[in-house]
Amino acid sequence: MKQAGRIAPSLMDDGRYRLLVDSITDYAIYMLDPVGRVTSWNPGAQRFKGYTEQEILGSHFSRFYSEEERRAGVPEQALETAAREGRFEKEGWRVRKDGSRFWAHVVIDPIRDPSGGLMGFAKITRDLTERKQAEETLRRSHEQFRILVEGVTDYAIYMLDPEGLVSSWNAGARRIKGYLPEEIIGHHFSRFYAEEDRANDEPRRALETAIREGKFEKEGWRVRKDGRRFWAHVVIDPIRDESGNLIGFAKITRDLSERQEGQRALELAREALFQSQKMEAIGQLTGGIAHDFNNLLTAVLGSLELVRRRLPEDPRITDLVDNAVQAAQRGASLTQRMLAFARRQELTPEPLDVPDLVRGMTDLLRRSLGPSIEIETRFPLALDRVQADANQLEMALLNLAVNARDAMPDGNGRIVIGARAETVGQAHVTGGQATGLTPGRYICLGVTDTGEGMDDTTLAHAMEPFFTTKGVGKGTGLGLSMIHGMAAQSGGQLVLKSRKGEGTTAELWLPAVTTEAVDRDRPPAAPAARAATRPLVVLAVDDDVLVLMNTAAMLEDLGHKVFQAISGKKALEILGREKQVDLVIADQAMPQMTGTQLIEAIRADRPDLPILLATGYAELPAGMGVGVPKLSKPFSQQHLADAVAVLMR
Repeated sequence: MKQAGRIAPSLMDDGRYRLLVDSITDYAIYMLDPVGRVTSWNPGAQRFKGYTEQEILGSHFSRFYSEEERRAGVPEQALETAAREGRFEKEGWRVRKDGSRFWAHVVIDPIRDPSGGLMGFAKITRDLTERKQAEETLRRSHEQFRILVEGVTDYAIYMLDPEGLVSSWNAGARRIKGYLPEEIIGHHFSRFYAEEDRANDEPRRALETAIREGKFEKEGWRVRKDGRRFWAHVVIDPIRDESGNLIGFAKITRDLSERQEGQRALELAREALFQSQKMEAIGQLTGGIAHDFNNLLTAVLGSLELVRRRLPEDPRITDLVDNAVQAAQRGASLTQRMLAFARRQELTPEPLDVPDLVRGMTDLLRRSLGPSIEIETRFPLALDRVQADANQLEMALLNLAVNARDAMPDGNGRIVIGARAETVGQAHVTGGQATGLTPGRYICLGVTDTGEGMDDTTLAHAMEPFFTTKGVGKGTGLGLSMIHGMAAQSGGQLVLKSRKGEGTTAELWLPAVTTEAVDRDRPPAAPAARAATRPLVVLAVDDDVLVLMNTAAMLEDLGHKVFQAISGKKALEILGREKQVDLVIADQAMPQMTGTQLIEAIRADRPDLPILLATGYAELPAGMGVGVPKLSKPFSQQHLADAVAVLMR
């Protein structure tokens, strides 16, 4: 029997537990009977699920599950697990009264009486939707980042563990390095380095720098799977956990090979431009010197020739004159080489069959090179002709062959002369050198030796005039510069390829001409010259008094009457008063009025007057001097007489 005014302890405890459960709003805490019907409902359950106590008591708890889970028997399985194992715990989607879903953490515990009989279940549910959304957002962010990294193909982005072993591998790494993930993951990243860099321990120092300084960044050569090298920009960043412990490295590599090749091409173009400007400046200086020297030699040779004819036969005197003539002729040959380098020599281009030209030179080459040099020729069965001056091309080949012989150790070795046809495009490069050739079809005539070769410094200066590696008195240093000038004047180029200890190849690139062009452009045969049959009245014009006097003396010795003018203006004055002049011989390079300008002035008044242009230059202003016969300086009396005879025929 209960005492009045006192509450039984069990009832008091039940009331406290009820108050405790009803005060909880962050958890849904409610009871189920043994078959799963709701028998109690706290405010937390009402807040999460949306049902009032009156709406949900007596209803089966399966209504909190989705339709597909109810059809699959998931609610019943949860109760069976709790009854069998003493507890059921899981996270999953649940459904509110309004049909919206929320992510829930669920715990179901069986409730048993003292005898072990099942009285029902205690169910606690927590709404983890916000956490789930945050986790999903983070997961999507990680997935997007993974997709982003995986999708990058221009950069190799991958991770290393603290020891430098590859632990991830993106598509860019596959493209740049050439390895599949299964081929490289777990291997040390040092295999991307060149052998010499591995020997110098570069990979280890890179990781140490990243750890010490927080970042490693550098450009250098790296190696692909197939062994090819590429120029790379590399960044390595250390990765640390929240405690600051090193857990690995992030490594980003960019292939800069195209940029490197572009920079190299730009450097080559700059070097070619600088070399071209330097050679042009030297050519202008050389051409000017050769022009003045030609004038001097014209006077010297002409005067010596006249003196020699007028002297009595006294060996003590005539031998000295002959010696002076030979020296002057050597000087003339030197000026021709200088003019060749300056691209101002007189050329007579014609279609040439290169194999035939070389075969015709075989005996000359063998005599010039000696028996200890083996000569080999390599020509295709069919080859286009080249447009060049035959004499100059023969001289160029002979010079190249002699240079090759002189480079042979002990005078023994092999020289290969060959040719090939090639179509050249824009920005043509061969042997790492920009040729500057105009796009078109060319014949590349090469002379290769097995000699000592040249280092880079020697190769850079080899075509400069007066540069030679031969001993004193063994060369003028104009051979290669002459060939360079001849090739450029012919629309081609001379290219030297050499490496110390590996021999040298000289490539002479010349424009090709087809058989049809050869037949179409073949000039008519020139009629034979005959000597002038009568004395002439000649006007000689030259601003160099020595040359003028010498020319007049040679003409007078041939029986002609000569008027002398030291300028174009003086020549026009003489022509104005002397109407019987039969011929004008004029120098080209004169101040105030050039030879071609004088010719224009003369033709305006006397269009039929024969004119002979004496010059040491091949190049005349565009459209000038067309159809005007030319006499190259220095000239002998016989050359002068022949030129006059041809003109007056």
